[in-house]
Formats: sequence, structure tokens, C-alpha cells
Amino acid sequence: MINEESQKRTTAARRKSPFTGTQVNTGKIPPQAVELEEAVLGALMLEKDALTEVVDILKPESFYKDAHKAIYTAILDLFSESSPIDLLTVTNQLRKSGQLEIAGGAFKVAELTSKVSSAANIEYHARIITEQAMKREMISIASEIQRDAFEETTDVFELLDKMEQSLFEISEKNIRKNYSDMRSIMKEAILELEAKKGQKDGLTGVPSGFTALDRVTSGWQKSDLVIIAARPAMGKTAFVLSTLRNAAVDHQRPVVIFSLEMSSVQLVNRLISAEAELDSEKIKKGTLADYEWEQLVHKTSKLAKAPLFVDDTPALSVLELRAKCRKLKAQHDIQMIVIDYLQLMSGDSKNSGGNREQEIASISRALKKIAKELSVPVIALSQLSRAVETRGGDKRPQLSDLRESGAIEQDADMVMFLYRPEYYGITEDEGMSTAGVGEVIIAKHRNGSLETVKLRFIGKYTKFADLDLNVPYQPSEALYGNKFPTGSGGGGNFESGGMIRLQSKANGEDLPGGDEPAPF
Repeated sequence: MINEESQKRTTAARRKSPFTGTQVNTGKIPPQAVELEEAVLGALMLEKDALTEVVDILKPESFYKDAHKAIYTAILDLFSESSPIDLLTVTNQLRKSGQLEIAGGAFKVAELTSKVSSAANIEYHARIITEQAMKREMISIASEIQRDAFEETTDVFELLDKMEQSLFEISEKNIRKNYSDMRSIMKEAILELEAKKGQKDGLTGVPSGFTALDRVTSGWQKSDLVIIAARPAMGKTAFVLSTLRNAAVDHQRPVVIFSLEMSSVQLVNRLISAEAELDSEKIKKGTLADYEWEQLVHKTSKLAKAPLFVDDTPALSVLELRAKCRKLKAQHDIQMIVIDYLQLMSGDSKNSGGNREQEIASISRALKKIAKELSVPVIALSQLSRAVETRGGDKRPQLSDLRESGAIEQDADMVMFLYRPEYYGITEDEGMSTAGVGEVIIAKHRNGSLETVKLRFIGKYTKFADLDLNVPYQPSEALYGNKFPTGSGGGGNFESGGMIRLQSKANGEDLPGGDEPAPF
């Protein structure tokens, strides 16, 4: 009876990337290292501990010859059963699994042990074998690309996506990070601490621009997946646009927002309203006075030069997002990624089986993977369920309100809720007026404390700012005059300059502000 585990390994060995893996006859011998394959297999049968040196490097598909794949699979089967590995046990395992003939017979297996005298260089040999296997995979992918590129019916963007995915899978399978000893980790930690010592503001990540929030989080941290969730009309987009603007303009950090809900022009109009402190309704209707046009041009000059990228591709898939982020990281070294919002993304429908909850779970896992791969914070906006509205009390959101999947809570390093009491008719909280006050409720914080940070929400400018308790709330320009409050991002002198122009990365066109609505 064929060993079940052996069947699984054989199946895995035959699995391919999105391409079929068919080789095109180019008249050249594919990259291979048959002699080293024989030496490695012989060493594995000579020394009982040799496999531990190469088990994380070599896979059955790493071997060029089918006979060698069968022998290595038999060795892995014995290892998984904690059985001894030598010439006799390997031969017997091949016989049990019906693979002895494929391996060349008992004599051929025995002959391998004469190819090498010890396992002294087995790891070095194994890495050469892996490199040759990677070359064969790349040749296979290239031949498939060439064949599909000649087909008239091929979708070029789908082909690009498959190509990038296949190359990424090669590196994921073969380039693994090894473990580190405590000495090297301690050295890295000390160097990082020394670098942080010179930072007087205590920020170790990308600044949000909100003083109280940065005091809790120390900025948006690398490799973190941050979920910002709220019910409609709480100001999710206004909040992330404020923090994006603060990072890009005040700290010159390259950032990108993928807007699946609003067009790039609508987002730019919101930024213009907040930066120039012009009523969003006036921008929506185009009823700006002459002095307001001068104010717009004068106060948006820094924003026009900021390293802020906007992509408004609708129904963005995870694969497209990963490709775009890698490109932006390589070309502009982006420091933060924002997705508005998570539920509008499309996941891998093949693996979700039509289940929306599984699809959302796969999307949240993919976002966390992107954050780790690019070592940048990924901030994803998310909707909350209607349970918030039906619940009594002050209607503050909680983790169970996250919509469609508990995996969002599990994958996230930080979950934050936006809440404005005045929206629900609550005029006072602990004896203080709630007018113009927004709360950032940190409900999950893997690397810090759970706190609630209060900010000033300025609805007519669609932006958030630091809350100054000494300044009474005034829903007009009189509150801050022509300057932003300290920490909100944007205060101080502005350079003179022309009309703001940001570029939409979805279609490559320049975007002049002022001709599209800025909905709230």
C-alpha cells in the first residue's frame, strides 16, 4: 500500500505556480547539478543527523531527476515517522511506497552511498541544488509568458499579475529567513535603541500628527496592520486624510492611499478644504470669492509638493494592491499605506468558496503580509455592523461590532474606533461639551496600552486636529483663524506657489482641485 504521506509529497512536488510549468525545447540542457544531487542523497543515507542540515533548504521538487525526487521523498517519510535513515530503511520505504523501480532499483540506491565519503559539505551542496531548481522554475515561467504573450486573446494585465505572482512564489519558497541567536538579536536591539535615543519627540514610527495619539502609539509602527473602524458619518476618511497629510507635508514621509470609495479628485478636494481652511460646501459649489482663491493657492503650495500618492482603482484586488505597493516601495520608498476601505476590496474568490466572511479573512491576512513584506504600516478602514445603532447606552463601538469577519480582529496589530457622541445626540460627557469632539478608541493594541484619545473634529473643513480644551469650540473660521492648531499638521508659514496638482496613480492624469464635490 502506498504511503499516504508519500503521496502528499509527490503531489506537492508536481504542483506548479499559476503557470503550468511546461518547458519549451530551446536546444539547451536545463540548469542542473545531478552529481551534487547524488552526493547529497548518499550523505543523507550515511549520516543520521545530516537531514537536519538541509531539510529546510531542499524540497522533493528541488531535484532534477525523478529518481532522486522519489528517494528524497522516502527519506522525508522516514524522518516524519522518526525512523532511522540509512541504505536499508530507505530501500525498504521505496519498496513499500511502490517507488523503488522509479528510483532505479536497490542497486542504484546503494550506488549513491559510494558517491560521497561524508556529509561535511552537504549544506553547501544543497544550496547549489536549490539555485539550479530556481533557475529551472524561472525558465519555465519565462517560456509560459512568451507563449501566452503571442496569444491574441491574452489579457496583458492578467498576464503581468500571474508573472509577478509566480516570481514572488519562487522567492517565498526558497528564500527563508533563518533563526538568529540571542547575541545577534541583542546587538540589533541595542543599535535600534541607540538610534531612538536621539529622537526627543519619542516617535519611532510614522507620525500621525496628533500629539495625544502619538504619545500612546509612538507613531504608526512598521509591519503593523492597523484597522480603523466606524459607522458611516463618523469621519473615517477625514481622519486618515488628516494623518496622511501630516506625515507627507510636515514630515516628508512618502505615503499612499488606495481609495475604493471616492474618486481621487474628491479626495483632493477634501485635502484642499482642510489645508486652505475653506468651507467644503463652497468648494463643492465653486462659489469661492477672489480672496478665497488667493488663500487656496497660497496655503496649498506645500501640499502640492508633498510625497502623497492617490490610487482610485475601483474593486482593487489583493494581487493588484501587492503589485502596486511593491512598485511604490521600490520607486518612492513609501512609508505608509492606507486602504479606504477594506470591505470594497476583492479577494481570492477561488479559495473563499463564495463565502464573504472567508474572503474578508483572506484580505486581512494579505494586508498583514504586505505590511511585513514591505516593513511599513498598513492602515485599513473598515465598516462596523448595524449592531452599534440598535444597542442602547452611548453606542460606543466594540470589537464584536467589526463587520463580516472576526479574522480582522485577529490579524490586526491595532484596532481603533472613531466615535462622535454629538452624532447620537449626546451633548455632554463627564460634564464637558461633546460639540466638535471626536474620540479615537484604541480597542486592541498588541504593543501598547488601550486608551481613548479625544480630537477636535472640524466638519466644515472635513478634518481632525488636536483638541485644545482651553479654546471653546466654534464651528467657524474663528476657531483657528488662518493657522492649524499645534500638532494638527499644517501650521506655520507657507511658501508661495501655484495651484495644487496631485497625480492619480490609477489613470496618470493631473488633478486640479475645486471642481468636484467633497462629500462628508
